[in-house]
Amino acid sequence: MIELTGYSLTLEQIRRVCYGEELVSICPESMRKVQESRAAVEKIVAEKRTIYGINTGFGKFSDVIIEEDDVNLLQLNLIRSHACGVGEPFPEIVSRAMVLLRLNALLKGFSGIRPVIAERLVGLLNCKIHPVIPQQGSLGASGDLAPLSHLALVLIGEGKVHYNGKICSTEEAYNQARVNPIMLQAKEGLALINGTQAMTAMGVINWLEANELGYQSEMIAALTMEGLEGIIDAFHPAIHEARGYPQQIAVAKRMRVMLSGSNLITRQGEKRVQDAYSLRCIPQVHGASWQAFDYVKEKLEIEVNAATDNPLIFDGGETIISGGNFHGQPIAIAMDFMKIAAAELASISERRIERLVNPQLNDLPPFLSSQPGLQSGAMIMQYCAASLVSENKTLAHPASVDSIPSSANQEDHVSMGTIAARHAYSIIQNVRRVLAIECICALQAVQYRGVDKMSPQTRLFYEEARMIVPSITEDRVFSEDIERLADWLKKNNGCWTGLMEEKRGQGIIKNTI
Repeated sequence: MIELTGYSLTLEQIRRVCYGEELVSICPESMRKVQESRAAVEKIVAEKRTIYGINTGFGKFSDVIIEEDDVNLLQLNLIRSHACGVGEPFPEIVSRAMVLLRLNALLKGFSGIRPVIAERLVGLLNCKIHPVIPQQGSLGASGDLAPLSHLALVLIGEGKVHYNGKICSTEEAYNQARVNPIMLQAKEGLALINGTQAMTAMGVINWLEANELGYQSEMIAALTMEGLEGIIDAFHPAIHEARGYPQQIAVAKRMRVMLSGSNLITRQGEKRVQDAYSLRCIPQVHGASWQAFDYVKEKLEIEVNAATDNPLIFDGGETIISGGNFHGQPIAIAMDFMKIAAAELASISERRIERLVNPQLNDLPPFLSSQPGLQSGAMIMQYCAASLVSENKTLAHPASVDSIPSSANQEDHVSMGTIAARHAYSIIQNVRRVLAIECICALQAVQYRGVDKMSPQTRLFYEEARMIVPSITEDRVFSEDIERLADWLKKNNGCWTGLMEEKRGQGIIKNTI
């Protein structure tokens, strides 16, 4: 069980909660801070002090004073009116992450909610009741208002949820789980929706998937190196240490480890003096993507523990400040950066696919076909990869440089961070399919070269992958192969890495550089 404090949540813990469905609990000290913050809100209401979002309207209506008898209705109206998201829902795992992150932010004790709100969010996670949240409709400032309003609807018993493997009304799920709706009180609606948790939750899932794809891309590239009898000298440590980028050095080292013991790789001058860039520059290109992924991770680690609503309550209610922590610009830029970094993994992969299938660039059967001419082989798989790469180029256009004023120009600069995060997710899915295509082609190429000549590391991966996609002996519907292998990569992150570690522990594979 993971104890939440509002200050210490890590990406690895988010992985465990979202993918491993680990239970969560609240740190008692954090709950004490929540209680103190709530007492401050109740004091403000009792003293009839005018504070934004507690007894005023929202956005352009911030100058409208709300009567004490209506402060609770104000919060209900806020949630219902702002729940205007449209389009397909976020993946359920993103919805789960969103609940977790909103809970963690509220536990910092700056938001003025009652403990029952935090307890209900814990209940949603531990009972696996996940809000159905439309993807479109957020400007990324004032936070993710529309998506988080759909999350807040569930607390009051409205909207829809994922529960027991299906989508149903919140009312139906609550009846089955024996849960009662909550009546929101002063500031609680605003505290629930004024934040960056939609873009950040999507961003965390993006990073977790992209991080795995980075390692997978290297293993698949190593397979391609063997299929094309690539030159190992390009990964010599001296080259990469001479430049100095840690990520580039690390990629080169991993490539050497994966290819150690291979009889399919060559030395410079044996068959050719130099390889094409898509082989020779794997550490430089992949390493640059890792640099971006590291930057994104740093920003996400800050944001998942950030107070992002408005206003924030300090000093036991003595200091209440309206600010702009809900503005998603840090995550918007990070997601745009991630889009470029992920897209480049597919871009260089597609070039390696071309080298695997083009008979003018290798000595393999044309398009890896068993009967060139009669059988087209992998010809159109390269078309598919090229299409996905081109699509990624349009999706990689930065969202963070765009802004449209809203709320009668009161909110006159917005981040579009949720759009950036959503597009990053689409790019990552495309990247995985491109890597799946490279993998299918590389598997076929090393089969022609001789599986017995592969390195122990790539041989282990080859055997696992061949259980998913059989050898190409004749033309078939390759769409099914691509999707099946992409699904395997997504669901079995690191499966061969674990096998290699097991073999290393048994002394079968040496970690030789």
